[in-house]
Amino acid sequence: MSPTVLPVPVRVEQSAVARRAGHLLRSFWVVPATWCLLAVVAGLVLPEAEAWVPDRLLLFEGGAEGARTVLSTIAGAMISVTGLVFSITMVVLQLASSQYTPRVLQAFLGDRTTQHTLGLFAASFLYALVVLRAVRDGERAPGLAVTVALLLVVGAVGMFLAYIHHITTSIGVARVLQRTAQQSRDLLADGQASAWPTTPPELEEPVASRVLAADRSGYVDAVDTPALVRLASRHGVRVELLHPLGSFVAHGSPLLVVHELPGADAPSPEAVLALVSQLGERTMDQDVGYGIRRLVDIAERALSPGINDPTTAVQVLDQLHDLLRRMVTSPQTWPARPDEEGTVRLVLRQPTMADVVELALADIAHWGEDHRRVRERIATIMDDLRAAALDEHRSGLG
Repeated sequence: MSPTVLPVPVRVEQSAVARRAGHLLRSFWVVPATWCLLAVVAGLVLPEAEAWVPDRLLLFEGGAEGARTVLSTIAGAMISVTGLVFSITMVVLQLASSQYTPRVLQAFLGDRTTQHTLGLFAASFLYALVVLRAVRDGERAPGLAVTVALLLVVGAVGMFLAYIHHITTSIGVARVLQRTAQQSRDLLADGQASAWPTTPPELEEPVASRVLAADRSGYVDAVDTPALVRLASRHGVRVELLHPLGSFVAHGSPLLVVHELPGADAPSPEAVLALVSQLGERTMDQDVGYGIRRLVDIAERALSPGINDPTTAVQVLDQLHDLLRRMVTSPQTWPARPDEEGTVRLVLRQPTMADVVELALADIAHWGEDHRRVRERIATIMDDLRAAALDEHRSGLG
């Protein structure tokens, strides 16, 4: 079975461990939780380090009652502002979901400024509570710990101002489009740096083939290419993925084919399936098509009768034009990965250039048929792509 032409290679070199770690670090709760953990540790340690810091460096010189008042005020104020920041974030998420598409929420939830703002406010609250336990009547007030609490308040105020500026600019249509398009461009650049063959590889005739069904339902999110190649080489087989990245595969549907080459020792189905990630929703870890889908959804929403905003649709087309031009001006590659001996061990499925162009422009052309600016912009894009495309891509441009 010959591989499907891959217009531009995508990033598939990330290991399963690195991918899981990346998913964990991008989770919304990780940064705030880290701030809170550090605050608790600091709240336990700093009161004990009081004797190591000269009094002249401290901002607080009051007694135990004054320290208790300051810390209680900080704790109450910080938890109130934390709720305000959380409320603003929820409003922004709702606005982005209704104005653009629910698929942009991943980008907003992964925004580090929002995460650090919530983390700093929650950490200031927890820190003040933990330090309160060290304030005892009749003993010296923990001046160092209270000074750090005051510094946290100053930092929180600065972060809050930065957060307000950031959140008001991040929901602008141009910013949303640029962020999604840049993620897609980064994936394309990573793929172009990978060593995919530029000529059709020779595939050794298998002695037997076995179809592996998906052990769960979900979207094909990522492939652990290095591990799959090593596994296939070790067992003398060739693994073929039957669906492009981003495809939904139901439980029990064919997902992979293991071609046994002469002298093969077939690996267990579980070992092979474990190296292909299926998730409940698409991500942009390796899937360039998902970035295009996001942009198209924004354009479709803009062209709906309730919004009727062809200017946004044209802005989307500008970003799609840039992505498509990068694809048609890149050399054609083949989604097959050989091992160190040159034997092809992994064959992927990827859409052709015609499929990518249809994904990017067909829906917008349909819903924007009544808008002159949209029709003219699509015609201009196609003319430019045909003029700039390499010979191997021209057949996919109609």
